[in-house]
Amino acid sequence: MGKKYLIFFILSSFNFAFAQRQTTFTGIVMDSKTQNPLENVVVSVQNSSIMVLTSKKGKFEFHSSIEGEQLLVIRNQGYKDLLLKIQSNFGKTVNLGVLQIEDTFSDEIPAALITLLDSDFSDDNSSSEMTSGLLQSSKDAFMQSAAFNWGQARFRVRGLDSENGTMMLNGMMMNKIYDGRPQWNNWGGLNNVLRNQEFSVGTAVSNYTFGGVLGTQQIDTRASLYRKGTQLTFSGSNTTYLWRAIGTYASGMTSSGWAYAVSAGKRWADEGYFEGTNFNADSFFISVEKKLNNRNSLNFTGFYTPNSRGKNSPNTSEVIGLTSEKYNSYWGFQDGKKRNARVKNIEEPLLMLNHYFKIDDKTTLNSGVMYQFGKVGNSNIDYQNADSPDPVYYRKMPSYFSSLYAKDHGEFSGDFTPDYENAEKSRTTFLANSQIDWNAMYRANEKPNQNGYEPAQSHHILYEDRTDDKTFALNSTFNTRINSNLSFDAGFVYRNLKSHNFQYLLDLLGGKYFLDIDPFYKGDLSQSDLKNPNREVKEGDIYGYNYNFLANTLDAFTQFKFTYNKTEFYLAQSYSVSDYQREGLYQNGLYPENSLGKSEKVNFENFGFKGGFTYKISGREWLFFNGAHLTRAPSLRNTFSNSRLNNSIVDGIESEKVTSAEANYVYRSPKLKLRLTAYYSMIKNTSKTSFFYAEGIFERGAGYDPTDAFVTQTLTHLDKKNTGAELSFEYQISPTLKTTVSAAYGNYIYNSNPDVVITNDGNRAKDGAQTAFDFGRSYLKNYKQAGTPQQAYSVGLEYRDPKFWWIGTNLNYLADSYIDVSPISRTSQFYINPANGFPFPEATSERGNELLKQEKFNPVTLLNINGGKSWRVYKKYVGLFASVNNVLNLMYKTGGFEQARNANFRALNQDISSGTPAFGPKYYYGYGRTYFLNLTIGL
Repeated sequence: MGKKYLIFFILSSFNFAFAQRQTTFTGIVMDSKTQNPLENVVVSVQNSSIMVLTSKKGKFEFHSSIEGEQLLVIRNQGYKDLLLKIQSNFGKTVNLGVLQIEDTFSDEIPAALITLLDSDFSDDNSSSEMTSGLLQSSKDAFMQSAAFNWGQARFRVRGLDSENGTMMLNGMMMNKIYDGRPQWNNWGGLNNVLRNQEFSVGTAVSNYTFGGVLGTQQIDTRASLYRKGTQLTFSGSNTTYLWRAIGTYASGMTSSGWAYAVSAGKRWADEGYFEGTNFNADSFFISVEKKLNNRNSLNFTGFYTPNSRGKNSPNTSEVIGLTSEKYNSYWGFQDGKKRNARVKNIEEPLLMLNHYFKIDDKTTLNSGVMYQFGKVGNSNIDYQNADSPDPVYYRKMPSYFSSLYAKDHGEFSGDFTPDYENAEKSRTTFLANSQIDWNAMYRANEKPNQNGYEPAQSHHILYEDRTDDKTFALNSTFNTRINSNLSFDAGFVYRNLKSHNFQYLLDLLGGKYFLDIDPFYKGDLSQSDLKNPNREVKEGDIYGYNYNFLANTLDAFTQFKFTYNKTEFYLAQSYSVSDYQREGLYQNGLYPENSLGKSEKVNFENFGFKGGFTYKISGREWLFFNGAHLTRAPSLRNTFSNSRLNNSIVDGIESEKVTSAEANYVYRSPKLKLRLTAYYSMIKNTSKTSFFYAEGIFERGAGYDPTDAFVTQTLTHLDKKNTGAELSFEYQISPTLKTTVSAAYGNYIYNSNPDVVITNDGNRAKDGAQTAFDFGRSYLKNYKQAGTPQQAYSVGLEYRDPKFWWIGTNLNYLADSYIDVSPISRTSQFYINPANGFPFPEATSERGNELLKQEKFNPVTLLNINGGKSWRVYKKYVGLFASVNNVLNLMYKTGGFEQARNANFRALNQDISSGTPAFGPKYYYGYGRTYFLNLTIGL
């Protein structure tokens, strides 16, 4: 009996001592508008494993053994996060009182991460690709402007592509191995379930990964984090889609330890803003969590978002002048309906299982496994022994006749000989037949018989460039708070990819079969697969090219964070290994020795270091600095020079080197929020591969005629430098009136003269002929990077009435956007006459500078208006939001590129001097006046 009392006394002493080393915090969380308590709100302590949910009465209680000052985070889906500093007082209970959080339904500006503009769906074209999707979780006025106001002009924060940011889902990296970018289309229609986000800008610290120099975005789909209830969303727009409907339900954590959230949505349009751009998308989402005990939980996440979008064409000034900025050459009428030949189809479902392990109050270990599979297809028209079906093919346009020159007189240029009569006939014909003629292609695929017509060998077909990926991934993230001043994070992500790439026959267009050959070559050289020569392919068959990409990547990081009263700093390190390989499934006739089977394996090993320092001037203002230096593997896309034909690896390919630094001043008070940022980034040793038809590119005198060819252009050692400054200003003039000012000033240039290698596969037809040609340097240094405004400014005013309605407007000015230049035109070969190997006699440096001057687009001023109203009806929420962008309906260029067909001085000079160039630059245009309406009902 005495022993029992002794043991009881000892245990009680330990409990008392332990209790003396803890602080108990209590409080109640309520809705700021309704004053009703909120259930299942997540209450957590930053940089610790402490997390509790509020009860039905909104109450919470937790115990903390952490010393000193802590940061309490209160988070609930559909509400703005509340951050509160709390102070430990061991052995005491600290009542935090009533904590009110404000809902964000009134901020139903196209929601959160996945509001996709047309440029988000770009065809892997960096000149038209943007990063606004990565930025929409921050409430910083600058980031809001970048996402919602400037995104329509394809603004990229700090001029960086999205491959420089890291997208994460439950700690799992979601950037594609193929090109390093997130596949935005995978997320469409999931707005309501992707709101639980944490975002870091630039190289700032992240608890989940080392991150990129643009920033890190972590999305959490843990079922217990969703606000309990049902939400219905109905939207209308005139951009990519016309209508949208989404339904979402979350159960909250039940007494049996289960929680789940489901969502389904639909978006569609027979025609979007641009002609012939049909859109159809579904979205399905489920998250189920089982709380095993107080320390362990399992969560399953799955989503499936099939979507199909008709693309719109870039166009020359000539085409726009004959039609309009909305013109799209990719569609034509068939049976009275618009049919787009270039449609992007995506079906890539994702399955993920996560384990959340709370080791103790200071330490967590979160792990996951993911499998994603499916297909991405881009359709187009293929044709053999027939004219191009493209309505804007250069020989069909007036400029083909009005820009004619006679043959050269020896070494001198021929005379200008325009044919204005045929130019006018061509103009009349184009205006009468400005779209794809589907009926003509069907007729060409038939032959006459006794009863009329019957299917024959197809001269035109509809095919799809297909990529079927299978990705398996594992990750684990360890976070611990060692003491009140020091925290430690570590983690890894392993990914395995098998990517099947092939040409897939969709539609014979009334024909019987299509011959699997390349009609530009003869004999064995024309064969796609020597193992199956002269194959007659039908719908559903693979033809043309067929290969696998195989890749393994491992990314790991460690991070130490130090926190003191006046200062904070962190140090992080990363290590990664990557291996890439091509596996050819066809023996191509042009490269019989180097196309079938597996290529050499390409290996990359990389390291990274970054750090940051924060100095707290006062409770309202602070300075912080971040810097990073890292190396990273080139993308799989840029590692192989012509993966459709052979196993060749880009000569001289190496890891990219990235350096980044930024300095920030931040001031925050109840009325004023201010951020000033200066930044610098340098990305070295990038590579880029492109394909095009070039005229006058080779010299006859060197023995490799003809001088025209379809070529592969590979750039290596291309450096990019981005510097600039940002301003974010927000001032609460009165309790109901707020003004914002945002500004971005950048200078984004190429900082090197990259090496250019041109590959002419056609020379395989000649025994022993050279196929790869070193064109030396392309003099791109100090040319501007394309595809984004380098200056952007916004001034906004917003009124929020106490009766829960609001209206706002903002005026935006965007400038310094440039065209994407042709590197081959900036080589010394540009000035060489292919007929004799000597410089063109008429070529002067002054005229060369005029021809090669980079086009700068006109600046644009965009006026946007938005507003909304919310109601409580029988304790249910109803919210209405409306916006009109580009109220003045201004038409403007958002991007474009120089055509590389005129590959020498004389050809380009003649084309431009004619006044009606046949191969002028092609442009992308932004939306004119657009609207967005959104109705949200919370049940």
